[in-house]
Formats: sequence, structure tokens, C-alpha cells
Amino acid sequence: MSIKITFYDSPRPYRPMWEHQRNLFDSMVARKRAGEPCDEEHLLMLEHEPVITLGRHGHEENLLMASELERRGIECIRIERGGDITYHGPGQLVVYPIIDLERHHLGIKSYINLLEEAVIRTIADYGITGERVEGATGVWIGRGTPTERKICAIGVKCSRYVTMHGLALNVSTDLSPFTLINPCGFTDKGVTSIARELGHPIPLPEVARTLTAHLLSLLQKP
Repeated sequence: MSIKITFYDSPRPYRPMWEHQRNLFDSMVARKRAGEPCDEEHLLMLEHEPVITLGRHGHEENLLMASELERRGIECIRIERGGDITYHGPGQLVVYPIIDLERHHLGIKSYINLLEEAVIRTIADYGITGERVEGATGVWIGRGTPTERKICAIGVKCSRYVTMHGLALNVSTDLSPFTLINPCGFTDKGVTSIARELGHPIPLPEVARTLTAHLLSLLQKP
């Protein structure tokens, strides 16, 4: 089985991409249920047009200013991934792996750990130290300090060991829309981006290539 990598070079509206990855996911799950081989896995890499998504168990009270969302034309959509509430927009690298965890000898916890590790290695290539925070999925900067801040959110759905949704890494994202929510349900933690940490912008396609290399390397480990 091969992994087909698709990189979209302009921001995409959320709903059509959500439907596209659901179709890929449903097709792979159906083949597994039927005992048929899954010929191809997928890695979708893109930016979204501004949108807020709320996980299946997310709390609506973490949406702080619904009227401001309406004024800005930003939709809030409840979806089937884990995690709480987050923002997607231009300058943020969103990665949707639609893969068979059984093929890669992974459970869901080890898969989440793998996604975090790929991001930690990616931002390390830019001189940024990323860390895990216990009880808070994703990748963080300044762990345990008053300025602890999140650079990457992770939320997935898994059925029959097939995955959808994935991660959102802030590359050069406008972070101001995060003030409209309690990001990932936290009221006492900030958000950041690669550009903010470095003090200058970084091309998103370059980061996408770096992250892809780390993801594939980790997935291909025996």
C-alpha cells in the first residue's frame, strides 16, 4: 500500500474538504469491513479559509463571541473528531492522514504520540523546542511557564483503525481569531505560531515538506 500525498496550494473552504476526507475514510472503512485490501492511504495537506470547528464532545460555551463570528463571516461547525474547539485559517498547515493504523502497528494513543512527535521534530528544524503537556493533546511551547502556549492542535476520529482529521500547525497564522474562543477548551493558555516564535514568516509549503518527511519516516518505522 502507498500513501498518496496531496498538497493544496491555496486556502480551501472547510465543508468540501471535510466531505472529501469523509468519502476517503468511509471507502477505506467499508473495504476493511468487507475484508478487501486497502490499496492506498492518503495524506491531505492544506490551509482552510477561516472557520471554527467544535469536536464531538466539545463545549459550546468555549465559543465566546458568536456575534463577532457572524460579523466576520466565520462559520462554527460541529464535527466528529476528538478534542474541543479550535480555529483554522490561512497560514495554518492542516494535515489529514487517512491511514490504516493496523498496517502501521499503531494504536490510537501511539498514533497521537506519533503526530505530536512529527510536529516536535518539524519545529525543531526551525530552532523551536516543542513539548507535550500531560492531559493536553498537541504540541506546546514554554511548558510549565506562565507563557505556556500551543503551536499545534490535534484531534482525530478512528473507526476500524482507519483515521481521519488530524493536526493543525500554526505556521504564519493570524492568531487574533483565537480570541473568539477558548482554544481547545483552555482558558489559561495561549497560542503561538512558527512565525511568532521566530519573529519572521516562514513559507508554508516549506513547512509542509518538512512535516511530510517526518511523518513518513515515523510511519515507516518497523
